[in-house]
Amino acid sequence: MAKQIADLDRATGGRLVLGVGIGGEYPQEFRAMGIPLEERGRRTNEIIPLLRRLWTATEVTHDGRYYAMKEVKIHPAPVQPGGPPIVVAGRKEPAMRRAATLGDGWFPYMYSPRRYAESVTLIKNIAEEAGRDLAGFAWCVWVFLNINPDGDVAREEAARTMGGTYNQDFSRMIDSVAAAGTAAEVTAKLRAFYDAGARHFVFHAATAGADQRPVLDGLFAEVVPALHAYAAAAEKG
Repeated sequence: MAKQIADLDRATGGRLVLGVGIGGEYPQEFRAMGIPLEERGRRTNEIIPLLRRLWTATEVTHDGRYYAMKEVKIHPAPVQPGGPPIVVAGRKEPAMRRAATLGDGWFPYMYSPRRYAESVTLIKNIAEEAGRDLAGFAWCVWVFLNINPDGDVAREEAARTMGGTYNQDFSRMIDSVAAAGTAAEVTAKLRAFYDAGARHFVFHAATAGADQRPVLDGLFAEVVPALHAYAAAAEKG
């Protein structure tokens, strides 16, 4: 994996960002690999620093709890010094702790702005306790998105999209965990995420199979310019 990532970083001119999560939604994948599900967090904690060592293109000897190697050298090194940034995904406290101590960013999904703000505070506190500087840390968020002049239609489509993915009813929580509604309502929700600390947004057009183009058109014509203006004003004062 270290070699593949190094090659991809070189192929993209140093533009690669590596996202890391522990998985677990499909236990049969772990059974197929012969890896106990309960080890996935500890394995991830061991492999992140090991990847960074391998990306130095010097010989690495490692005798860890889960991984062992002797005089292994990955060459050539990635374009980015030290390798690509590693953004840690996850919604639970162990993921936040992993991001704060080992990662270059944090990336949750199905989050409300209130919960995002609370998590930002927790991650900063963990990093401070560990003596780690989070300058340059990537504060990311995955947002299910639907924009429609009829806000109720947008919310219904978004709830159906998420319900089909996660096999549960999201109709009562859609206003908390998605940005769905009119352009003004969506803009307000994304401003709330910005105020909570999010700086890098990844959008999932949640249209329940309907044409996504009107949502994307609304996003780039109305919402993104308004959010950019809001962020610029916030940074100035």
